[in-house]
Amino acid sequence: MGGAQWYRQKPIGNYIVDFYCPSASRIIEVDGGQHYEKEGIEKDNERNLYSSSLGLQTLRFTNVDVLKNIEGVLIRIEEVLRKSLR
Repeated sequence: MGGAQWYRQKPIGNYIVDFYCPSASRIIEVDGGQHYEKEGIEKDNERNLYSSSLGLQTLRFTNVDVLKNIEGVLIRIEEVLRKSLR
């Protein structure tokens, strides 16, 4: 995607992120239903704070987005990459 290298299931600190692009300082997480329960929200907030402290921005998509609107998901990722890889 845009010539950027992505890593799947990449350990970052004590976390494993779904996708990581070091050249763009981006993480992509694909979230299932558990991410919208109280405990999941709290854990995601901790993960986001940690990744932000490393200068990484996280993009989040739901499983439903990926399964039913993959084209829209890819367009969003490409938009973010274009801005961050300038």
